[in-house]
Amino acid sequence: MSDYQLTRLLDEHAAETALRADVLRGLTRSPKVLPPKWFYDARGSDLFEEITRLPEYYPTRAEREILLERAREIAAESGARTLVELGSGSSEKTRHLIEALPALDTYVPVDVSESALAGAAEKLLAEHPGLRVHALLADFTKPLRLPETPGPRLVVFLGGTIGNLLPPERAEFLHAVRAMLSPGDALLMGTDLVKEESVLVAAYDDAQGVTAEFNRNVLAVINRELDADFPTEDFAHVALWDREREWIEMRLRARSELTVKIRALDLEVPFAEGEEIQTEVSAKFRQDGVRTELADAGLELVQWWTDAEGRFALSLAVADGPGLMPSAG
Repeated sequence: MSDYQLTRLLDEHAAETALRADVLRGLTRSPKVLPPKWFYDARGSDLFEEITRLPEYYPTRAEREILLERAREIAAESGARTLVELGSGSSEKTRHLIEALPALDTYVPVDVSESALAGAAEKLLAEHPGLRVHALLADFTKPLRLPETPGPRLVVFLGGTIGNLLPPERAEFLHAVRAMLSPGDALLMGTDLVKEESVLVAAYDDAQGVTAEFNRNVLAVINRELDADFPTEDFAHVALWDREREWIEMRLRARSELTVKIRALDLEVPFAEGEEIQTEVSAKFRQDGVRTELADAGLELVQWWTDAEGRFALSLAVADGPGLMPSAG
């Protein structure tokens, strides 16, 4: 892949170090908490792909609908010559944007999986001769320095992943994104929208139990990587809607009193019957709130697109300074 370049911003032990720190910190506090990024080993990624095909889980379909219908508008608004994707994974969603960007010179995928970056690049370069791919092996939640590439740049952050960050974390993240951008560069961000509680809860607690298995997979990851003995089936999957904060919480609830040994940390973790570990927060948004959070970070909301049912939104925001103007429609 002559047009593929990889810059490593993570050392080979970064994931292990981060997992140890997150588990030690999260399971010795009260209430207990584990970050959702640890769902996604190979098994977890397969389970999530299965979740996206479930009838209850609308966000992936809704976002894809917007991308398919609005890719040309997004391309025209941004005029991007560089496309940066945070948490790129397989880069499947961004194919629609790449195809719609006639002046695109460079694609910069950012992910913690080197194999995912290489695999996506191989497919894209076969499909788009002349495209350059400069991948970053990096944690997108940390401040990034982007490679020197032609402007304007369009940074995309899809899938509603912004909702997994708590409000202070979101503010820090959006300020870090703004710091990457020059005036006229843009951010395209996916946000799941507030809607009926029954629809929201069902999306995170499907009838087939796939999400429950996905949730418990974080315990399987800790068992394998840190030599722990979580009895995974002794933890019940819980999904609930917090009306005040307008977010979904996923939790794992101990079915009985037990003690877990995490040998790699020389740690014993007691659980009372019914005690929970918070494993994910997924905030849902309203347009005014998104506009305010972007503005606080120095980004101006210039376009807002939703799917036909108004379930999910893509927002386009530009860095303060000379740049894009809102268009009609």
